[in-house]
Amino acid sequence: MQFTAALDASFWITVAAIILLLVLSAFFSGSETALTAASRGKLRAEATRGNRGADQALRVREDGEKLIGAILLGNNVANITSAALATALFSRMFGANGVAVATLVMTALVLVFAEVLPKTYAITAPEAAAARVARPISWLITILNPIVRLVRALVRGILGLFGVRTDPDGHVLSVRDEIAGALAIGRSEGTVHKEERDRLLGALDLSDRTVEEIMTHRSKMAMIDAAAAPEAILTQVLASPHTRLPVFRGERDNVVGVIHAKDLLRAVDKLVRGDAGDLTSIADLDILSVAMKPYFVPDTTPLDEQMRAFLKRRTHFALVVDEYGDLRGLITLEDIIEEIVGEITDEFDIDAEHPLKRSEAGDFVVDGGMTIRDFNRATECALPDDEANTVAGLVIHEAQMIPSEGQVFAFHGFRFEILQRKENRITRLKVRPLGGGVTPASAGAT
Repeated sequence: MQFTAALDASFWITVAAIILLLVLSAFFSGSETALTAASRGKLRAEATRGNRGADQALRVREDGEKLIGAILLGNNVANITSAALATALFSRMFGANGVAVATLVMTALVLVFAEVLPKTYAITAPEAAAARVARPISWLITILNPIVRLVRALVRGILGLFGVRTDPDGHVLSVRDEIAGALAIGRSEGTVHKEERDRLLGALDLSDRTVEEIMTHRSKMAMIDAAAAPEAILTQVLASPHTRLPVFRGERDNVVGVIHAKDLLRAVDKLVRGDAGDLTSIADLDILSVAMKPYFVPDTTPLDEQMRAFLKRRTHFALVVDEYGDLRGLITLEDIIEEIVGEITDEFDIDAEHPLKRSEAGDFVVDGGMTIRDFNRATECALPDDEANTVAGLVIHEAQMIPSEGQVFAFHGFRFEILQRKENRITRLKVRPLGGGVTPASAGAT
């Protein structure tokens, strides 16, 4: 058939229909990318500023399964119909070779103009694009809803045959995961500083961490014996860098109060400056009458709950007990805040306490009581903290023994050398990343 005979009115109508269908396919492809890639946080911020398109985009995204179903249905109908029209058109022009020509031409047109181009545009400004296409997409969802529901029921039925259950109301990523992922990307690209990332992740992690993970262990607690002489108690309180100290009677587990340095100072001032008061009156001081009632919390309490409890009770100090009521340690509001902002020091903190140092050879010299989380944050390593809270605890867990000084272990891609041990506690270690990595199964002592 001659080309001139093929170029009739039906030819131009078919060409126009193919172009229109390609435009619709481009619209569906770009809309899918824009609505799925747009940040919910940014859309919410735009919606609060009065952007109706952003508000509509948020409503459209509420049912992701219905959104994707409608867009895919419209996109596939447009692509298949345009391909069928092109095949008929080119068959009129080229006869038996028309199918091959139509396949090549439509593949190029769909790939460039209906897929790559609109999706590239949408991904460059997903929030703006989502706001523009939200209203027509909502109309499309309403029109195609009956068909989409039928297809969705069919898909769920097929998946159900294989034991797969879908949750249409669930999100692939939680809000926390989205924020953590965005921070990781920002850190890798250099737009987010390490300190900023650590602070934000620290705040997000409070609900996933417990009091037991950050408390001061009972072995490191400074405590006052209620039976001690008042002069000795006063000297101990003044020498301590802490403002609040637990008071025990008999055994250290028997905590009967918490003394605040300011309350003790008021009591001493009252005794010394009284009518018959002098320095010898300090011997009449009753420490328990000055002490506050102790506040006990379970060691499994999440940190965010404990912080709210501190704020509600207007106190900064709590004693941590286990399920049997035995004393485990203590926790303060400052400990929780330090998990967000990092170490807080003042003029009374001991300057010699440096739990992590870097040697000239590149090894990390670590205090055994340093938490794995703090080690990872300081070094940007990734030691697991599922089985232990501290670096020393991780070594003991993996070694299944209490190592001696000089022993060396390798696991989780790191080399651990025991530098100091005090009784049954590992007090100092040397940690070095292994170049090739070592699996836990090959860990061993030398």
